[in-house]
Parts: sequence; structure tokens; C-alpha cells
Amino acid sequence: MKTKAIFLPSALLVLAGMGAIAATLPTGFSESVVASGLANPTAMDFAPDGRLFVCEQGGALRVVKNGALLPTPFLTVTVDSSGERGLLGVAFDPNFAANHWVYIYHTVPGTPAHNRVSRYTANGDVASPGETPILDLDNLSGASNHNGGGIHFGPDGKLYIAVGENANSANAQTLTNRLGKILRINSDGSIPTDNPFYGTASGANRSIWALGLRNPFTFAFQPGTSRMLINDVGENTWEEINEGVRGANYGWPNCEGDCNPSDSRFLDPIYQYGHDIGCAISGGAFYNPAAGQFPPVYTGVYFFADLCGGWIQILDPGNNNQVSTFATGIANPVDLKVSADGALYYLARGAGQVQRVEFNSSSSEVTLTLLTAPSGLDLMFDGQSVSTPYSVQSVVGTTHTLSAPSSQRVNKTNYRFVSWSDGGAQTHVITTPAANTSYTATYGLKGRR
Repeated sequence: MKTKAIFLPSALLVLAGMGAIAATLPTGFSESVVASGLANPTAMDFAPDGRLFVCEQGGALRVVKNGALLPTPFLTVTVDSSGERGLLGVAFDPNFAANHWVYIYHTVPGTPAHNRVSRYTANGDVASPGETPILDLDNLSGASNHNGGGIHFGPDGKLYIAVGENANSANAQTLTNRLGKILRINSDGSIPTDNPFYGTASGANRSIWALGLRNPFTFAFQPGTSRMLINDVGENTWEEINEGVRGANYGWPNCEGDCNPSDSRFLDPIYQYGHDIGCAISGGAFYNPAAGQFPPVYTGVYFFADLCGGWIQILDPGNNNQVSTFATGIANPVDLKVSADGALYYLARGAGQVQRVEFNSSSSEVTLTLLTAPSGLDLMFDGQSVSTPYSVQSVVGTTHTLSAPSSQRVNKTNYRFVSWSDGGAQTHVITTPAANTSYTATYGLKGRR
């Protein structure tokens, strides 16, 4: 099938014309199509009343209501949709029930073009006539990539805006423009005086909340907390998940991934992965719904996806940021959201679909136990060091990586790795079985065969 590159958030390569492919999910989970026929979707968000709004890159904001895609868009704005430009983000005012305000991030055509945050008022399932510009960003260069586009209200009631550096890495390290930054503004577009650079930047640049980012296409706040995680799309090597910190500098272009050598000026990511498994981090959603339906092991985890890898993975902040695979075989995921009833939604750009993932079986959660012989040695579980015996809850079908350090010294005795009880290599991947299971790494005295 002939393919065409049409959307490139940084190194993001989307293949048009891909058909819908059923994702591979852990046992007990299933998915269903919520909406199809979407044209180059870029982002989505739930309104407080439960409707799902989906951005199409060409400028239409679509509404999914009562499980169906409405034929009439909520609004259609004229955009420059070349490269990564277009309609890229949507958010709802914290007081939406009273004021019905909807915010969008989009690229305004012109010579030069620029990105803008605008506000509209909902009148049922369509917008009332009239745009209220909230924020006009810096003029764009001829480069049509690295536009960012994520917008979300934080728990403080302020609007946070993720802006790419417009393919000019120098933009990320200056307070003289708003490119390559996270911005923070009031809902009317004014700038909070408690922003970290309010006293050092000038004019509109006082909206800068954090800097040193390449293309933060997506980010998320954890419900019930002030925690924020930022996904920054990398260049040649690393995709990053960064802790959102007021006034932080994430290092681009001085560092991609962890700074090496370390640099106290810059905040390293809490997790990074290489381009051997993906090319562009996208989506991001904490699992803290009003009514959880997933097993308890998922509470508080952070779901994230990769556009080219076609997968969704889980980062568990409560378990040393361990990462495991949740779903594979997705046609270019670009966004993730958790609904109030506890389902996970993903937006598959390659298929033009919104999919809903539900948990259906209460019997698919088991206990995995890691042991050593002799007892009490350390092992690695999903890249994190753990002391044995170590037990963790896992859903049947979920993959994990087990690793046994080649040698250890305990109580002045040296040990060397010999074998795993399941016959796996020293480092190997397991798929969670249907019953509680123990995995034992056997060690021998070093120097003895």
C-alpha cells in the first residue's frame, strides 16, 4: 500500500492509509471503536459533561456524544495545516458548567504564520459565533515542525500551554521568546504575577513557566494532585518523560535525555527510551478516574504511547517509575485520555479512530514473586533493583523484564549467577501467566563450577 508522510511532531512519521488494526491487550481487557472516519486527528479531551472532543489537523473540532461521532463539527477554524501545524489542542474551562468556555490551540495562516490559543463558547454541540483570542504566540519561521500544541488547565486553575521550539534549538534556552517552553496564563490570557520568570522576562515572555524543551507535544496533570508529567519528543536518540517543575530548565539542546556529564542547571527526565523501540512519545494520562474499573495495580500509573512504535506503555510512579508494556499493534497513537467511568481511550491517527479500552475480568490479576537461592540477593524487575523476596501484582498477559546481576557480594561472600528457574536468559522478558508464579535466580559461589 502506498503511504504518505503527513504529520511530523518532531521526528514523528505518520503513515496515511493504514487500516484499523486490533491492539494486543493484556488478558481481561478489550477494546471497542468509539469513533471512526476522523481526518488526521491530533488530540482529544473530555468535556466535564462527558462528551469527547477530537481535534482534526485541518481545523475541525469534532464531538463524540453518547458513543457516536456527531456529523456536524463543534467548530471549524481556518488553519495552516502544513507539516505539524493545524488544530493541535483542546481544553475546557474549570468553570465550564457555568461559562461553557472551550479553548483551542491552532496555527493561524499568514506570512508569517503563528500559533494561537483561542476561546469559544459552547451552545449545545456547536460553538456560538465569535472567537476570543487569548494568546498569540511568536511568529513561526519557514519550518513547519515542532509546534507543540498540548493545552490543559492545572489544579491551580491556570492554563498551561506546551510550545515547540519551531525547529530552532536556540529558542529553547532563551527568555526572549516563548518557543520551546511550557507557558502558564490566566483563563483570560493575562499573566499570573507568581510565574517564575515574571521578574526577569519582559512582556508576553513573562508567561514562561519552564524552558529547555524541544517539542512537548503532550503532557498531563495527575487528578487530585499537582503533579505534572511532560512528554518531550527527542531528536536522534531519546524520548523523554519529564517532571513538570516550576522554573525548570530541561536542557535542550545542551542535553537530549540525561545530561552526560550531569549538569546542575538542567533537570533530567524521570524516564527516557531510545529509538530502537519508538521515535516520538505521544499521549499521556494518569489512571486516577472518579470510578476505577481497572485492577488496583493500575491506580496512579501514567499511560504513555509512541507514534511510530504503535504501543502504549505504563510508568508506575509508586514503584520507582518502573515501565511495562500495556498494548501493542496500534496505528499511530497520538493521544490518551481516561474517562470518568475508568476506561482508557486512545486516539489512533493512522486508523482515524478513537478506541475505548475496558477491563472485563476480575480474575486476571496474579502475584509474581522473585526469589534467589541463596535467599536475600538483589534482582532487577523492569529495570529497577529490588531486594528479594519481592512480590508484585500483575495482570495476566502483561510483559515484564527480569534480570539477575552477574555477580553479588553479601556478608563477604561472592556469588555468581547460574540460572533462572524458568530457563530464561540472565536478562529475559516474561509474560504474566494465569496463576501466581515464582521466579528464582540461582547463584553459586564465585570461582566454583
